[in-house]
Amino acid sequence: MKQALKGIRVVDLSQVLAGPYCTMVLADMGAEVIKIEKYPNGDDTRTMGPFISEESHMYMMVNRNKKGVCINLKTAEGLALFKELIQSVDVLVENYRPGVTKKLGIDYDTLKNINPGLIYCSISGYGQTGPYSQKGGYDIMAQGLSGLMHMTGEAEGRPVKVGFAVNDIAAAQTALQSILMAYIYKLRSGEGQYIDVSLVESGLAWTVWEAAAYFGQGVLPERTGTAHRVSAPYQGFKTQDDYILVGAGNQKLWEIFATKVVNRPDWLNNPLFATNYSRAQHVKVLEKEIESELVKHKATYWLALLDKHGVPSSPIYSYDQTLNDPHILERGMVLSYDHPTAGPMRTLGFPAKFSQTPGQLTSAAPTLGQHNEEILRALNITDEDMQQLRAAKIIGSK
Repeated sequence: MKQALKGIRVVDLSQVLAGPYCTMVLADMGAEVIKIEKYPNGDDTRTMGPFISEESHMYMMVNRNKKGVCINLKTAEGLALFKELIQSVDVLVENYRPGVTKKLGIDYDTLKNINPGLIYCSISGYGQTGPYSQKGGYDIMAQGLSGLMHMTGEAEGRPVKVGFAVNDIAAAQTALQSILMAYIYKLRSGEGQYIDVSLVESGLAWTVWEAAAYFGQGVLPERTGTAHRVSAPYQGFKTQDDYILVGAGNQKLWEIFATKVVNRPDWLNNPLFATNYSRAQHVKVLEKEIESELVKHKATYWLALLDKHGVPSSPIYSYDQTLNDPHILERGMVLSYDHPTAGPMRTLGFPAKFSQTPGQLTSAAPTLGQHNEEILRALNITDEDMQQLRAAKIIGSK
């Protein structure tokens, strides 16, 4: 089967989530991704549970389709091997704290002299420059500084982090699109370049509605629970037995909802509910009115009626319900594969469906140092050399 990125060679020096997620997508689309893990224990997620046959499920989730090498870059011999490898690479992704790659001798300025066409992407908490560049930056800190936590949660509650590592994934997606744009430029010019991506800025760039309100009217995005800032009804509502989501976010849908779903045509004459803007301004009154009707029946009743009349709606699933939903399964978002030590496994599928070059699950995440021999033999390293490198603690495996 054809793959969109076949022939692109990537070195992945990153660990945990943002960098590995970015390189996983590159690998899913056919790039040869060589994950170089630190000696002797590898990616930090290898120590994070749950474990299956001593393999971390966390590690396996974002390192599929990659080749794994474990090299001690703090040794002269390991650094020499790395620099030889980098000559044949198109892309490098790393997420060391700013300044560490310079100390190791693997920074962009050093490597571009070896490989002028190299696309070098650094992912960090706060970026490579600025007063916060040297601070340690995890996803939750980025959620705080980018304003996401302040605007997430119930109006009278404490700030709440988003339920998953949203800034990490935002940074991964920003890095991914930036690498592909840089690669297009390289195809035209032959030139590589340096890309500086931060968790904070990647999450901040997604706050477009909030920025519009602040820049336009000076309105701060406060916590609104599940409610939308400028559209209503567009939130979660309590029914007789559970919460559901209703998205009647324009006038036509609002009128259908009021007249055909809940049979309250009188709402159309209420000046508080006359327009989308006025409904959003009086969302608490609207919420109370709507829930007074929805509590009369169970969630399944309302969801069926909303579907019947074409009003966007959804249940609010627990994660196991999501992963077992027939639509999610038919769309291929749960995949099964065999891991060499962990055995039968499941993982998430590919969110984009390509007609000609779909994503593929071709191999499980590598065990530590699994591909040392394959990668290093291409550098003319003999079996005897390999034994000496292992003995000298320059390469490692498990």
